[in-house]
Amino acid sequence: MSAASDMSAQDAGMPTIVLVHGAFADSSSWNGVIAHLKRRGYPVMAVANPLRGVQKDAAYVRSVVDTVSGPVVMVAHSYGGSVMTEAADGAANVKALVYVASVSPDVGESVAGLTTKFPGSALLTSIKAVPCTLDDGSTAMEQYIYQEKFPEVFAADVDRDTAELMAVTQRPPTEAAQTESLTRAAWKTIPSWTMITTQDRGIPPDLQRFLAKRAGSTTVEIDASHAVAVSQPGPVADFIDTAARATVREAVAGGRVRR
Repeated sequence: MSAASDMSAQDAGMPTIVLVHGAFADSSSWNGVIAHLKRRGYPVMAVANPLRGVQKDAAYVRSVVDTVSGPVVMVAHSYGGSVMTEAADGAANVKALVYVASVSPDVGESVAGLTTKFPGSALLTSIKAVPCTLDDGSTAMEQYIYQEKFPEVFAADVDRDTAELMAVTQRPPTEAAQTESLTRAAWKTIPSWTMITTQDRGIPPDLQRFLAKRAGSTTVEIDASHAVAVSQPGPVADFIDTAARATVREAVAGGRVRR
């Protein structure tokens, strides 16, 4: 999208939607959602989450958000919710947080710790870890979902051919992404929306409900797997639009949000 069209969209009261993918996925997992949002006129950015650890990932995502002029609605899937929760804290342009089949940890909490809080996740028995070398030369462990288990665990309501392609192209997080604790919790100061996926075998629905209630989120439940952005992009885009309209668009139109 050009700078001119970005300006036109913001003048029309359209915030920029910043999408943050989670573990075992990449930005292409948002493709269907992006198409729906762009048809509605929203400027959209899908950030390439590094998946190296909460602090590193959040610093990178925040650096991207800081380049956006005008109001932002941040949207995260899965582990991306940890990154968004850390990155958005104190960002004056972020007006809403949307959690999609996601976690929204508090300070001191990690994805690994939360995932075992409620039963129902199949990830613990579906992951293999392999060593990798980081940029600083140190060694870490990357995590993959076994390809043969990926469709059932991650994308049960996605057509089989697409789910198998997702399994092959999955992006692995390091172990630190799962075990590193948060130091900030943006949902304490920024309004949040949570889409709970009731057939989720990655992040248990009861955990999603617990986190949404704790954050005071506006909540909707959908009969979908963890890969809801792929299987049902329309309802996901509708939910994002609802959050954007509730927190940004009317305020921009009324001149109450400074750009």
